[in-house]
Amino acid sequence: MELYEQNGNILYILNVLKKYSNVDHLLKISDIKNYVKELYDVEIDPRTIRRNINLLKEKLDYDIETWNDNRTGYYLLKNPDMDFESGELRAIIDTFSYSTFIPESISKEIISKCKNMQNVYENEKLKDYRVYSDSNKSKNIEIVKNIEDITEAIYNKKKIKFDYYKYELNPLLKNVNTGERTISPYAIVYQLQEMYVVGLKDGKKNLYTYRIDRMKNINITKEKVNDKITSKDVDDFVKSTVSMFGSTGEIIEVICDMKLLDNVIDLFGETSTIRFVDKDHFSLKVNKDMEGFKRYVLRNLDMVKVISPISLKREIEKIIKNYLKNT
Repeated sequence: MELYEQNGNILYILNVLKKYSNVDHLLKISDIKNYVKELYDVEIDPRTIRRNINLLKEKLDYDIETWNDNRTGYYLLKNPDMDFESGELRAIIDTFSYSTFIPESISKEIISKCKNMQNVYENEKLKDYRVYSDSNKSKNIEIVKNIEDITEAIYNKKKIKFDYYKYELNPLLKNVNTGERTISPYAIVYQLQEMYVVGLKDGKKNLYTYRIDRMKNINITKEKVNDKITSKDVDDFVKSTVSMFGSTGEIIEVICDMKLLDNVIDLFGETSTIRFVDKDHFSLKVNKDMEGFKRYVLRNLDMVKVISPISLKREIEKIIKNYLKNT
């Protein structure tokens, strides 16, 4: 046991520096000694502490400010190539807190891991952290394994089989298995708080997207993916979709209220063709999936006017007429 504790001394000291030191909280040798005793119930003499700190600095390349540097104490500096800044970790925490594709239980696990990467002073700032959202998170606890399996399949250029679930109302609301799919997976994409796999279904010619949180029982097959699909095909497909509705893109032109400008740039990118019309309106021309863009127009009906194609304009007019007829 004594040899075991001696070998663990360097880790005890390193963990204390990670957890309790920063530029505003320098530790004296006595502080490190006390924290090791408190956390691990191990007594370490000051010479051993100094020797292990030197080992961490000289042999293991940890950036540690010492008493010789500042005449005050010791603290561990972040490695810019490996350690997250507190703002970066906060962004990760917020992403998983508010994303609907991650079940709440998994979100909590990820957030806990993020907090374990921070010192106690950074975590103190998050003691009152709460999520201000009423979003309905996924219940599919297979989501993380799904991402891992799809990533492996893409890397090995293998097809996957999976069960795909959707909600149906007949007459009760149920999340039902709509059947097994076999696809060639090419990419994982993230849009509007959801994750999708871009793939080509067996027997089809066009790429499509599948919500990863709706997939269960993924099986990586021995079959190779369809090698006729190139990375450019995938890139063009993703750029042409809106809200991840998958089909072929078409040239669409609309007139938008100026209030939508930021939203349009966020969703369609600065590379979209945007032209000034007047102080209250701008025109937008994009190459996008028709079904997805139709839904975008319907969500912003009072601020978007379709110019072309005529088929899209007529489809929206038909939807509005049917709505008015049935209300």
